[in-house]
Amino acid sequence: MFKLAKKLHAAGVLGINSRNGEYTLKYNDRKYYPLADDKLKTALLAKEMNIPIPEIYTVIDSVGEIHQLHDRVKQHKEFVVKPARGSGGDGIIVVTDRKGDDYIRIGGKVLSQEDLTYHCANILSGMFSLGGVDDKVIIQYRVNFDHCFKDIAFQGVPDIRIIVFLGVPTMAMIRLPTKQSDGKANLHQGAIAAGINMSTGKTLKGVWQNKIISQHPDTGVELAGRLMPHWSTLLHMSARCFELTKLGYIGVDIVLDENRGPLILELNARPGLNIQIANQSGLRERLELIQKHANQLSTVENRIQFCQTYFNDRIQFSESQVN
Repeated sequence: MFKLAKKLHAAGVLGINSRNGEYTLKYNDRKYYPLADDKLKTALLAKEMNIPIPEIYTVIDSVGEIHQLHDRVKQHKEFVVKPARGSGGDGIIVVTDRKGDDYIRIGGKVLSQEDLTYHCANILSGMFSLGGVDDKVIIQYRVNFDHCFKDIAFQGVPDIRIIVFLGVPTMAMIRLPTKQSDGKANLHQGAIAAGINMSTGKTLKGVWQNKIISQHPDTGVELAGRLMPHWSTLLHMSARCFELTKLGYIGVDIVLDENRGPLILELNARPGLNIQIANQSGLRERLELIQKHANQLSTVENRIQFCQTYFNDRIQFSESQVN
């Protein structure tokens, strides 16, 4: 085990202990964690800074408001219900249509008014929240994913995760739903992770069930070489989240809506490390390079330029190139 750890470290792979000790604890002041952990706070702050987010239709703050739920959503045929402080996609319900008083979920499952009311009561009780604390129910616009992804995603909405360190977009991947993941972009449930070249915005090969794959298992379409639409905008949005939260090491999740373009879905103050597997590359070398040159990276524009110049997978950078 020790030999394996040394080998991974030598390859530049960042482990969870190093992530915690060297980055999240050092660069993420705990007083700012709620700006990432609470999706409602994130959304309201992003709106203030003119960073696009999915529109919030209503918020249920207490059990006493639950009886208003169905009146508040009656004008919307489709919407998303989520806990403000949830994690890992738990507690999220996507409504795609209405049938009388009932709601239709992805895949055609019918949800009665009583079912939805009960689910919202569970959210309020903290069933899906970090630490099990009382929560709020967010009901918001349902993203309609950009059709450029229709042949490499199964039913659900793909999302793009970008690791941002000291305001510099450092590594990215796209998470693609599969039949196994039931249309969810959740890697633990069977979604695909495909790395993205930071300079070009083009996808690399994918990782699925711990295997490197070149084609989507449900559609047979090649994964590598797909250009992310609005790539420059995605980099700028993610870089601005440093000023938004004052957190030095974060994961920024973005979705591409067919009509509204890129939207910030949520932020994560403790982003996972699977992104290294998706890119077949370690984070450590990139993070250390940013640390050494942080004093030169004071604006969003020069942080983006740094990212695109030195985190191109085709370029083997060195200190002499940067200085």
